[in-house]
Amino acid sequence: MGVQYKTVMMKPSDNVAIALMDLPKGAVVPVVCEGHQQEVQLVQDIRFGHKFAVKPIAEGAEILKYGEIIGRASSEISMGEHVHVHNLEGIRGRGDKVESRVQ
Repeated sequence: MGVQYKTVMMKPSDNVAIALMDLPKGAVVPVVCEGHQQEVQLVQDIRFGHKFAVKPIAEGAEILKYGEIIGRASSEISMGEHVHVHNLEGIRGRGDKVESRVQ
């Protein structure tokens, strides 16, 4: 029996999961959330605690983690790709990035 890779995804709407251990490029990792299970092949090494895409994410699309918007994709992100500051633009606390502000 091979290595059992550990990940977490909290909400079905999330488009990223979190590595609960260092995960190697090329690994096929299980992602389970509320009874739904999928496998994601990683296209890069993912370090413990870092995010990876569980589906393709278009440039400008919202990044959802734990059911919350944590930012927007600053470039197209492939399934299995590392999601971090190089391809995620944070929008929290940025009034200039909120589209429906109360005036």
